[in-house]
Amino acid sequence: MIDIPDLHFTYGSKKVFDGLSLSLQAGHIYGLLGKNGTGKSTLLRNIAGLLFPTHGQLAVLGHKPSKRQPAFLQDIFMVPEEFFLPNVSIKKFVLCNAPFYPAFDKGQFDTYLKEFDIPGSNTLQNMSYGQKKKVLISFALACNTKLLLMDEPTNGLDIMSKSQFRKIMAGVLDENKCIIISTHQVKDLESLIDRITIIDDGKILFDQTTEQITFKLSFKMSFDSNEVKHALYSEESLSGSAIVTENIEGGEGKLDLELLYKAVVLKGKEIHAVFE
Repeated sequence: MIDIPDLHFTYGSKKVFDGLSLSLQAGHIYGLLGKNGTGKSTLLRNIAGLLFPTHGQLAVLGHKPSKRQPAFLQDIFMVPEEFFLPNVSIKKFVLCNAPFYPAFDKGQFDTYLKEFDIPGSNTLQNMSYGQKKKVLISFALACNTKLLLMDEPTNGLDIMSKSQFRKIMAGVLDENKCIIISTHQVKDLESLIDRITIIDDGKILFDQTTEQITFKLSFKMSFDSNEVKHALYSEESLSGSAIVTENIEGGEGKLDLELLYKAVVLKGKEIHAVFE
C-alpha cells in the first residue's frame, strides 16, 4: 500500500526527515503519534503528493505521489487539520466534488451527516469549525478511497462529537483500505488504532501493532514502591503511580496510549529492549 524506503525532506535549511523508512499496509488503522512540530503533517503531505521529497521516493498505491496522476488522486483523500470550505450548500459541495471519486456513496454521506447531527440543508459558511470538520470527515469517508489520511481529526470536536467520530470510524475499515490518523490527542483514538507509529524529531521511534504492545507490556496503577522502582516507566499521580512494566503474566491487557507515548519518548531504550 505505502512503501517509504528512504525519505529525506527539508523546509529551506530545516531538515525534517533524514532517511525515514516506513511501510504501511491495507487493513489497518494506523495511529501516527507525536508532539506538534515533529513531522507528522509533513509525512502525510508527502504521502498525498502535496509536498515532494528532497531526496528519495515514495510508492503509494503503486504510484509516485509527486506525479499527482488522476488514478492516484481518485483513491486517496486527506482531511487536513486546517482547511477552507467554500460558501455553498452541502448539496452543492457534494455535487462539485463527488465526481472526482468514483466510489463515492451519497447514501453513506447522508448517514454520516445524520450520525453527526448535521442538517443537510445547511450552508457551509454558516457552520462552526467543528460542524465543518464533521461535514469534511463525512465526505471523506463516503468517498471510499483505498487510502484515507486524517490530520488531527478530533481537533475542534466537542466531547459528544468525538464519541460519534469513534463510533463511525470503528465501522469503516475493511481489508482493502488503509487509514492513517495523525494526532497528539492520543486518548481520543485509543480504541480505534490497531498499529502505533510514534514519530519524534523526524524519526520513527516506535512502530508496533496494539496486539504486540499489549502482549509485551502491561499498563497499570501501582502503590507498590518496589514495583514502581523497577518499572520500565512510571509517573506519580494523586491515586498512585501509573507504570509501564513488562507483561510477564501473558495474555493481552489494556492499552494506555498516553502512557505508552511518554514511555517511548522518555524511556525508549528500555521499551525497545522488551520487543527485541
